[in-house]
Amino acid sequence: MIKAFNFFKRKSGLSIDDFRNCWLNEHAAIIRAIPELRRYVASITLPSAYRNREPLYDGISEAWFDDEAALRSSANSAPRRAASADDAKFVDMSTTGSIIVDEIVQKDGRPADDAVKMFSLLTRKPGTDVAAFQSYWRTHHGPLAAKIPQARRYIQCHVRPSSYADGRAPRYDGVAELWFDSFDAVRDSGKTDEYRAVKIDEPKFLALPFPFLIASEHRIV
Repeated sequence: MIKAFNFFKRKSGLSIDDFRNCWLNEHAAIIRAIPELRRYVASITLPSAYRNREPLYDGISEAWFDDEAALRSSANSAPRRAASADDAKFVDMSTTGSIIVDEIVQKDGRPADDAVKMFSLLTRKPGTDVAAFQSYWRTHHGPLAAKIPQARRYIQCHVRPSSYADGRAPRYDGVAELWFDSFDAVRDSGKTDEYRAVKIDEPKFLALPFPFLIASEHRIV
């Protein structure tokens, strides 16, 4: 299977609560009507992210399809057009973006239902070839991050090669997803030797700093 990420910022003037309610209720019902979807998860930024500043995104969606053909087929279907039209009711369409990825599981744990999820939105270091970036992330950096004791699950999401065809540049080169028991567990992880080893390794292949957000997961399909 392949996965499509969409990055959402709420429409101007819409409250965080209204954004959440629109997505998890009215919009969720429309999403469930898309026949090609195998799974769909809405991850909504935690309220604590708004204490000092406005976060980059209010939420991230993940949609799984059998393959790129199924993804393309769904794009022209009536249910998908209905979902896209509904997006405009609660999403700032001028800031939205998407990437298509393959998942690589680096730590196959089973987080609790109320676990929090960290997204790191990654761009490769300037001058680094895409294949070299993906190889280093998968074989060297990934195993380092998998050792962080508080991380219950860790998945790397590598942008598909087709996204770079004809000189195109996707919004991000990859997304790292890590699940933790709580926000406190995220903070505690930053005090570990394993986390420090990860931070020391990042400049070798990543453009820094990179954005991240911490969210709660809501499975819709």
